[in-house]
Amino acid sequence: MEKAVPPPRCDHGARADRQGLHAGLKFRYSYPRRSGGRDGRGCVADRGEEHRGEADRGDGERFLDALPGGPAMLRGRAMPSLFEALDTQSEGTVAVDRDARVVWINAKYARMLGIADPALAIGREVEDIIPHSQMRQVVATGQPILLDLMLFGTQRLVVSRFPLTDDAGTVIGAVGFVLYDSLHRLKPLLAELSRLEAELAATKRRLDEGRQPRYTLQSYVGDSPVCLEVKRKARLAARSDAPILLLGETGTGKELIAQAIHGLSARSGRPFVGVNVAAIPETLLEAEFFGAVPGAYTGLDRRGREGRFKTADGGTLFLDEIGDMPLGLQAKLLRALQEQEIEPLGSDRPVKIDVRVIAATNVDLENRIRDGRFRSDLFYRLNVLPIRLPALADMGGGLEAIAESILQEIAARTGLPLRGLTPDAVEALGRHRWPGNVRELRNVLERACLLTDNRRLTAEDLAEALPNLGGSAAPPALAVPSAPAARAAEPAATVPGYDEAFDAFERALLGRALAASGGKATEAARSLGISRAAFYKKLARLGLRAGG
Repeated sequence: MEKAVPPPRCDHGARADRQGLHAGLKFRYSYPRRSGGRDGRGCVADRGEEHRGEADRGDGERFLDALPGGPAMLRGRAMPSLFEALDTQSEGTVAVDRDARVVWINAKYARMLGIADPALAIGREVEDIIPHSQMRQVVATGQPILLDLMLFGTQRLVVSRFPLTDDAGTVIGAVGFVLYDSLHRLKPLLAELSRLEAELAATKRRLDEGRQPRYTLQSYVGDSPVCLEVKRKARLAARSDAPILLLGETGTGKELIAQAIHGLSARSGRPFVGVNVAAIPETLLEAEFFGAVPGAYTGLDRRGREGRFKTADGGTLFLDEIGDMPLGLQAKLLRALQEQEIEPLGSDRPVKIDVRVIAATNVDLENRIRDGRFRSDLFYRLNVLPIRLPALADMGGGLEAIAESILQEIAARTGLPLRGLTPDAVEALGRHRWPGNVRELRNVLERACLLTDNRRLTAEDLAEALPNLGGSAAPPALAVPSAPAARAAEPAATVPGYDEAFDAFERALLGRALAASGGKATEAARSLGISRAAFYKKLARLGLRAGG
C-alpha cells in the first residue's frame, strides 16, 4: 500500500541515490510500447527505430525537440525529479529487492515504524518491519497495487506499491509509498464508500428476509386424519436432507408444506428459494437454475449470473411444477442431486453446492415416464419421501376450520371486518367440489366479504359470490332448463339472441376458470386449454379483468 507514480521505461534508467538508497537500484517500469516509436507513457524510444516524416510527428515530439538538450535532457531530469517529489510529499518510502528484503527506507518512514536508524532495517524481510505489507506480492506478480489501505497498529495508512525492473524488464524489486498517515484527507471518498457499503448490507438483509419461509406447519390448517398425516410426514422429512416430492392438485398448499419443512429443518437459518419451473421460458431455464459465466450468451451481465442453486446454497430449493421441466434439463438436475455440484452455462468447471431439493407437481409423473416426457431415474431420485396433499373436497370436517382461517387472513390483509360463517353456509361449502381447492375457496370468501355487510356469511351470500354453490355438475352457464320451466319463467319474446347468449356463456365460463385459479390468468387459460394471449383477448372483449 505504498504509492509511487511509475516513471516511463526509458533506456537510460534513473539511479536513485538519495539517503543511502541501495547502489545500482534503477527505477524502471514496464509499459507496452505503442507503434510509432513511443512507449506506453509517451517516452521517445531508441533513435534506431523507424524514422517517421514530419507530418506524422505529434505536438509532444516537436515540443521535446525544441527543448535545449532535447528529449534526453528532459528524461534525465524527469526521473530523479519524480522520485524526489514522491519521496518528499509522501509520508514514507521503502524499497525491497527480488527477495522482498529491505534495501532502502527513508528516515521519515523508519520513525513512523519505530526504527531509530534506517540502517537497522536494511537486509531484513519487509514483513519483519511492516507486518501487513504486500510488497512481496508485487515482486512476485510484477503488478502494481495503485491504492490500498494498510493497517499498522491502530493506524490505517493509504499506500501505493510498484514493481522495479532492470534493463531486460525482469522484476528486481519493488518500491512503496505511504501517501497519507491519516485518513482525514480522504474523508469524502471514505464517506461515500461507507454509504455504499451500508446500502449493500441493507439490500442483502432484505434479500435474505425475502428468502426466509413465510409459513410454518401451523399454517396448514385442518385436524382431519388426512391433514394430520401430512403434518406427521412433514416433521419426518425435516429430520433429513433427502429429496422430497410433494404431490397434489393445484391450490392444495404444496409450497406451504415445503416452507414448513424448511423451517423445521437444520437449514432453517439458510435461504429458502422457490421457483416455478413452468413460469420460466425454456431457453432461460439452464442459466436460471445453474447460472452462467460472463460471456456465456449475448446480453448477459459482465459479472455473469449466479443461478438458483447457488443462491440456495446451504438452504432449500423448492421446484414447483417439476413435471414441466424439459428432458435436457432433467439430466443436469439429476447430476446436481447425485453429486451436489453444478456446472454453470459456458463453464467447464463444476461448482460444489450444498442444497436440499423439494419438488412438487400436480401431474402424474409415472404417466409422463410412460409417455417419455419425464426421466425415470430422476423420478426415483426425487421420490425418496413422497407426501400427497389432499384436495379440499377430501378434507372432511377440516373445511370449516380452513374457511375461518382464510376469513381471518382476509380481514387482516384488507382491513374489512372479521366475518364468520352460519351453519347453512358451512353446509353449502361442504357440498361444493372446489376444483381450484384453497385458491378457489379464498376467492369465493373474499368476494362474499366485499358483496355483503353481514358479519356472518350465509349460504345466500356465498351463492352470490359463486352461483350454484354446492352444485357438483357443470357450470351454471351450461345448465339448460326444461322447456316448461323456461316458458313459465319468462315470455318467449325475451329469449336472447345467439351472440348475446354465447357471450353470457363465455363470460360465465371465464369467470369460473378465474375463480378456480384464484384470479391467475395463466392457470385459468391452461385449465380451459387455450393460450394466455387468447384468454386475455376474450377477457377484453367481454369487459372482464383478471385478478392477478
